[in-house]
Amino acid sequence: MKSLLLTLLPSLAAAAAVSVSSLEPRQEKTLCDQYAYWSGNGYEINNNLWGRGQASSGQQCTYVDSSSGSGVQWHTTWTWQGGQNNVKSYVYIGKQIAKGKKISQISSMSTSVSWNYNSDNVRANVAYDIFTASDPNHDTSSGDYELMIWLARLGNVYPIGQSVGSATVNGRTWDLWVGMNGNMKVFSFIAPSPIKSFSGDPKQFFSYLKDKQGYPDSSQNLIVFQFGTEAFTGGPATLTVSSFSANVN
Repeated sequence: MKSLLLTLLPSLAAAAAVSVSSLEPRQEKTLCDQYAYWSGNGYEINNNLWGRGQASSGQQCTYVDSSSGSGVQWHTTWTWQGGQNNVKSYVYIGKQIAKGKKISQISSMSTSVSWNYNSDNVRANVAYDIFTASDPNHDTSSGDYELMIWLARLGNVYPIGQSVGSATVNGRTWDLWVGMNGNMKVFSFIAPSPIKSFSGDPKQFFSYLKDKQGYPDSSQNLIVFQFGTEAFTGGPATLTVSSFSANVN
């Protein structure tokens, strides 16, 4: 009997350890370096701390919580001080896309997202960021045109350029801002209040810009299709994206 008990006890302990471990949340990837990167299931996440040199102090880490072909769950935690009106980071999830697809050839860019910030002590946006360029091999850090869809403007932060009035797109009314970032023309659609659960089609925004702003959709290639948060100052704060999906057809 003693021999049997000695055999069973290690097995029971191992089973208990597996049972407890299975209850703990698992993360697929932790990203803390300036441009730490993950990809999987047709998506990519970048801990893109491109402006951290403008901060007097701060840090940011991003965590891939789960992923599948139908979408990704992730969160990012940050604190930034100094450089009040300088963006410190744009941590994002991106849909990996094939090169050489012009906006006019795309029938839809369906996407959905649910997100939440756990703190009001932030100056940041929560936004889609989409670049297009006439050169399908253009560097993906910029483009000829940039479309931003701000689902939230948190704190007294503002987009590039100036307001040119309201625009009704995708069944909602937005404040449209237009300006230049170097040689890239930027269109920013700003929600009047935070939209924490969004389903829509950014192709409709391009169609609006073609009709109202002369956007040349037949010569512009889609090169970047991203969603994330531009952090200015504040924190500690965590943006949790409980679901994100995107498709280009």
